[in-house]
Amino acid sequence: MEFKPRGVEMSKGSRWLHLVALCAVGLAINYLLAKVPLALHLPLFLDNVGSALTAALGGYIPGIVVGFLTNLVNGIGAHETTYYGSLTVLIAICSAWFAEHGYYNKPSKLPIVVAVFALIGGGLGSVLTWTLYGFEFGTSLSAPLAQRILDAGIMSPFWAQFTADMLIDIVDKAITVAIVVIVLRLLPQATKDRLYFAGWQQAPLTRKKMMAVDHKRARKMSLRSKIILLVAAAMLIIAAVVTVISFIHFQNAAIDEQVKLAYGVSNVASDAIEADRVDEYITKGFDAEGYARVDKRFNDLANSAEEIEYVYAYKIMEDGCHVVFDADTPDTPGSEPGDIIEFDEAFMDKLPTLLAGGEIPPIQSNEKYGWLLTVYKPVFDSEGVCQCYVGVDINMNHIAISGYQFMARVFSLFFGFFLLILTGAIWLAEYNIILPINTMDIATENAVYNSEEARAQTVERIHELDIRTGDEIENLYHSVVRTTEDMVGTIENVEHQNEVISRLQNGLILVLADMVESRDKCTGDHVRKTAAYADIILRELKREGVYADQLTEAYMQDVVNSAPLHDVGKIQVSDAILNKPGKLTDEEFEIMKTHTTAGAEIISRAIDMVSEENSGYLKEAMNLAHYHHEKWNGQGYPCGLAGEEIPLSARIMAVADVFDALVSKRSYKEGFPFEKAMAIIREGSGSHFDPKVVDAFVNAQDEVHRVMNTYMGS
Repeated sequence: MEFKPRGVEMSKGSRWLHLVALCAVGLAINYLLAKVPLALHLPLFLDNVGSALTAALGGYIPGIVVGFLTNLVNGIGAHETTYYGSLTVLIAICSAWFAEHGYYNKPSKLPIVVAVFALIGGGLGSVLTWTLYGFEFGTSLSAPLAQRILDAGIMSPFWAQFTADMLIDIVDKAITVAIVVIVLRLLPQATKDRLYFAGWQQAPLTRKKMMAVDHKRARKMSLRSKIILLVAAAMLIIAAVVTVISFIHFQNAAIDEQVKLAYGVSNVASDAIEADRVDEYITKGFDAEGYARVDKRFNDLANSAEEIEYVYAYKIMEDGCHVVFDADTPDTPGSEPGDIIEFDEAFMDKLPTLLAGGEIPPIQSNEKYGWLLTVYKPVFDSEGVCQCYVGVDINMNHIAISGYQFMARVFSLFFGFFLLILTGAIWLAEYNIILPINTMDIATENAVYNSEEARAQTVERIHELDIRTGDEIENLYHSVVRTTEDMVGTIENVEHQNEVISRLQNGLILVLADMVESRDKCTGDHVRKTAAYADIILRELKREGVYADQLTEAYMQDVVNSAPLHDVGKIQVSDAILNKPGKLTDEEFEIMKTHTTAGAEIISRAIDMVSEENSGYLKEAMNLAHYHHEKWNGQGYPCGLAGEEIPLSARIMAVADVFDALVSKRSYKEGFPFEKAMAIIREGSGSHFDPKVVDAFVNAQDEVHRVMNTYMGS
């Protein structure tokens, strides 16, 4: 008897009706069970039972729909719950996977299910809560327990929150899993098969055919992977762009608000000062008439808003800032009248303007006083001469915290939607593209034409596929059927074409063999690794905003694609020198150095053979080949370029090339440990290498280490 995968054949209307009914029941379960702990005052949630059960019964699509909609519905009354939708969706995905692999039927596997659900709901949920509430305890059920753990003095606030969430969630998810297991065991198999949301667009596959599809011969990248990558990349790029733009607008708006606050405070403070008496204020201080009144006004202003860090008045002179007024802060009393404060580095370029009594724009600094926004308001006497400046410093650290909260909200909202779209795309692609194409592939691959009977069986086997997607895939299927039928009568022509293709393949193999023979025996891995390191550096520089004007997407792609050609000039270096096991003599090293100019000449000839609009990639390849041995201090070769005279791509390749040479084993040396190689790279910053490139490389050292281990087989 043949086995068929879950999901029975039914009309499209019935299939969608079952889907809607299952999702509605799942939503109702989530909603109703979430009310039970509240009514009984229990420290539980039980808001994922419906999502996990729906996923276990119906598969990925129904489970994700229920998980996503649950938090949207709950968000109507409490918007903060919307941000946890991505966690509910993750639990639904895991539940579908566990059901698909039989975990709910194996008691020994159930602790794994509970642990995974708890790590998602409690672990990731705790991190999200910590971020959303500005790195403080939230207001969830775990907050009192977290406070008690913190009061015990054994954990930091974050780990107290994390531990409390995990303890509560383990119990919560154990109950969730128990309910799912009970329901799955009570329902008849026929009912479960009917509820499973399958999307077959052809005759359902037998177990044998499914195994053939799943264990298809290895390929570089499957169609499924390409679809996943395409959808994921498109959404991630869109999300990144939208998030960055939103964050920039958010931060700019927040800064603008603080600028308005600072100017408002400075205007009030400057109005309180009698400018004609500034010198008297400095010399007499509180003994001067009206000084105490103005000083009180400054202190009142300093305490009027939490963001206001300092309010003061300075008379700017050549020897420094002479204190006129300086409001006290809770931690530090203000300076005394007449005290001289040295100039802050952030204001040095504005000093001529300040000495002349001019106005300066708001200044942001992040030095010994932290991230501050400072405005200076000139105070003019009755003759229009600037006698002092009222300064207001606004503490901007809260904006950074708000920024983290904003990013967490955007990410959590997007991630749930991302999982929903990605899973839907995979599901549609699986049943409408991948399975039909794979079965056509298998049927045609196993075709036999060496006898009349075999040819008849081949045609019959393809007819039995019965693909009915109703789109171009079905058209392709019918074309395959017609083509297969035509092939039965055109065997001789096919064999002739196969011979032509075979000769072409043999010729390409010979050409490739000649090229490999003329190359450095270590180049294969080297060029792949250096390209990977260059890609890491480029992305880190882009992330840090370094060389932003140069690091366009097109430029970065050109550099990565052309990186393997950086040593192409070695094709003109003899094997005796290229593969010499010992140290090269001075004469041999001079010959080896010619590979840079030789590589540039080879690529230059290639550029001459292509059109200008198609030569960008090759031009970057020529820069890499020619200049990747130049040094930041000008002591490299072949041209002795220094600093930013060296093309950026070559400066990046210099770091990647040297690092790989350090960690790689050669015939004349063992590879250095990762830490030592990184130390050497850091030591070369500012002499051998561009310091900014080294910083990016060091900042991304975890990814560098991963790539190194991958190629070393670790």
